[in-house]
Amino acid sequence: MASQFLHPTSGSAGTGALTNGTARAAVRMSSQQIRSAIHQRLLATMDLAAARKLPMEQLFEECSRQADRLLAEQSWPLTALERKQILHEILDDIFGLGPLEQFLRDPTVGDILINGAKTIYIERQGRLERTKVSFGDDKQLVDVIRRIANSVGRRIDEASPMLDARLPDGSRVNAIIPPLALDGPVMSIRRFGASPIGIEQLLELRTLTREMAQFLQSCVRCKINMLVAGGTGCGKTTILNALSRWIPEGERVITIEDAAELQLQREHVVRLETRPANVEGKGQVNQRDLLRNSLRMRPDRIILGEVRGAEVLDMLQAMNTGHEGSLTTLHANQSRDALQRIESMVLMTGLSTTVKAIRQQVAASLNVIVQLGRLVGGARKMISISEITGMEADVICMHEIFRFRQTGVDEKGAAQGHFEACGVVPQILKTLRERGAQFPNDMFQARVLDDFTYPAAEGKHG
Repeated sequence: MASQFLHPTSGSAGTGALTNGTARAAVRMSSQQIRSAIHQRLLATMDLAAARKLPMEQLFEECSRQADRLLAEQSWPLTALERKQILHEILDDIFGLGPLEQFLRDPTVGDILINGAKTIYIERQGRLERTKVSFGDDKQLVDVIRRIANSVGRRIDEASPMLDARLPDGSRVNAIIPPLALDGPVMSIRRFGASPIGIEQLLELRTLTREMAQFLQSCVRCKINMLVAGGTGCGKTTILNALSRWIPEGERVITIEDAAELQLQREHVVRLETRPANVEGKGQVNQRDLLRNSLRMRPDRIILGEVRGAEVLDMLQAMNTGHEGSLTTLHANQSRDALQRIESMVLMTGLSTTVKAIRQQVAASLNVIVQLGRLVGGARKMISISEITGMEADVICMHEIFRFRQTGVDEKGAAQGHFEACGVVPQILKTLRERGAQFPNDMFQARVLDDFTYPAAEGKHG
């Protein structure tokens, strides 16, 4: 088996120089140096052309066997546990993202932040902590970044030193390298689990209540246009994924993203992703290009991963011209700020129109704004569900239906508070009922909400 991808000179005799040259200095070598020496030796003995023809599982087994053999042949004073750990690190270097693999295997780790080769932070339960893990040097970190870029058909180098990409599990990756990053390569990974978080888990985490989930469930099923707004890292993509599960079967959904990270919980989905310019500065395809093309693809709904530019105008027009029930996200700290951001982005397109006309377009297109927030202590909450009710003079009218009211912080510094219904009956209630949604009589009555059970049999079509 080994002969399939090892050079003829890669037997025990071929490793003698490594054994004799390094055994005497073994005590002075760190585990990182040992790993690097074995890694280099393994790559030197591999026939890369033959290795590429092997199935991945077989290649992994052969590399594992040969790395274990090379470790066994050395006179390094390593315990069985140390040998096993170094073997895992070598395989992570070859097949994965090096020292980051241990965090990617840990479901409790959220964000992974790499500030140069020697500084790695992780987020657990909303709190950042510095780790003792590091890359060997900047070159190893850059190699990992380029491996990620190559896997999604993108590039990163001095001519194009910024990268937006994704991992196979959907996690979002952003990287920036020198000369733009002054202290070495920087990378951030926003993790998304292999199986997306559903409404059930969000209710268990008390991100929202049963009544709020029931209302959103009906809005999605009854094709209400919705905007999910919030700051960085507050869970916009997670909520969008969760909402998608309520889109009725049989509808054609098209998603448009800069870096594909949505994991919609349904079958009939067409996923589109932007493309950066090539080395000559040509070939760029942005979200607006994809959105315009998607209108010719017979979509029932369009889901735009995030609006941040001129595509917002086409999105509003699509929502108002036959693509009801479309969803998108936007960075904003307040629901009213989200409307102002949309207005600013439309003006940035250079469209010759008045502010009032833009606001009329927004009011006619959007129905519901779901505002998310990341509170003190790291908890993520759905802090507001608001309805846009129309225009009054030059102002877009909007009222809250549900909200989270913070009352203080506990002894650990975490935010405390409660959810409440605001006592406002939404204007879209008539539309929801006409399309089959059913609600309890006290659904919107002003009161504190403390039910976090899943609305399995409620809010459905009658």
